Amino acid sequence: MARVLILGGYGNFGKRIAERLGQSHGGIELLIAGRNLDRAARLCAQLQPGALPGSRLRGVRLDMDAPTFADELAALAPDIVIHTSGPFQGQDQRVPMACIQAGAHCIDLADDRRYVCAIRQLDEPAKARGVLLISGASSVPGLSSTVIDHFCGEFARLETIDFAIAPGNRAEVGEATLEAILSYTGRPFRVLQQGRWVERHGWMNPRRLDFGGPVGRRWLANIDIPDLELFPQRYPGVQSVRFQAGLELPVLHHIMVALAGLARVRLVDSWSGWGRRMLRARQPLMAFGSDVGGMRIELAGRDHQGERRTLQWTLYAEQGVGPYIPTLSAIILAGKLLRGELTERGAVPCLGLYSLAEFDVEASRLGIYQRVTR
Repeated sequence: MARVLILGGYGNFGKRIAERLGQSHGGIELLIAGRNLDRAARLCAQLQPGALPGSRLRGVRLDMDAPTFADELAALAPDIVIHTSGPFQGQDQRVPMACIQAGAHCIDLADDRRYVCAIRQLDEPAKARGVLLISGASSVPGLSSTVIDHFCGEFARLETIDFAIAPGNRAEVGEATLEAILSYTGRPFRVLQQGRWVERHGWMNPRRLDFGGPVGRRWLANIDIPDLELFPQRYPGVQSVRFQAGLELPVLHHIMVALAGLARVRLVDSWSGWGRRMLRARQPLMAFGSDVGGMRIELAGRDHQGERRTLQWTLYAEQGVGPYIPTLSAIILAGKLLRGELTERGAVPCLGLYSLAEFDVEASRLGIYQRVTR
């Protein structure tokens, strides 16, 4: 029986991964791991009735900050570890290093630029141990690179990548996600614009973008993600890469922009550590807005006839299923490892490891759909 350990398994993303893997893979043992054994056990009891026959869920207490973490992980003998325990900003590589020691594949949902880009430092020891470490198996860069890989063949020269994510206000948000956002609010980072590396600041440069369909117009602002560094390397000839995200309620979005401005001029050193307070302050506003979210990627360049070409790919998630989107890359890759379809070994960012068709199979089961405009 294959054993899959989900670190942070009862969290916002971990519980969704456990649910989907239990419903789609028979004959596996899912270990729901975290600091709180009671919460892990309650989730197992909740999900077990929906799991396929022959699969079982078990809660385990595991603290990745404990000095004994690597030994405790090895004692559990997982085949695959799915690391969802954020925020990844400021995390070291103790989890993937412990997976190497345990001889387990590791898939993480990291969205931190430094964390994801640094995973390649573990490539040689991972290959020596015969394991695969995948970092960034989430909406970015996992899904975003899959979409661009699918469509970039339509361009003789891809010049611009402009993409954005707009969640619905009623979508469930975890404390770790908020902490990650706050860590770079107002902070500088480098982006490629018109062939030059320039400085931008988190949650600034607001604009309003029409996603079409049920999402409509949403406010966006700058977000620092691994793609901003990885995509200029992956797609030679690209001159500009921009990523923004936003909050559906304009009042919340512009509060974030104001917080960014305070951090940029150093009236506030950092908003890190305010995640729990922000989450509580947001609760009374959860009844407003919608449960509809979207993701849009716009590609521009020259086609094979030398003509200017633009393509827009948009993903829509209704009825509150948006929080599943960041989990689908990890679900797809865990399935490929369980079936023996992913034979690569080493330590890599999540770039081009599955197809858009494979994503659509998982997404369509949740009612998540995509549109392409040329």
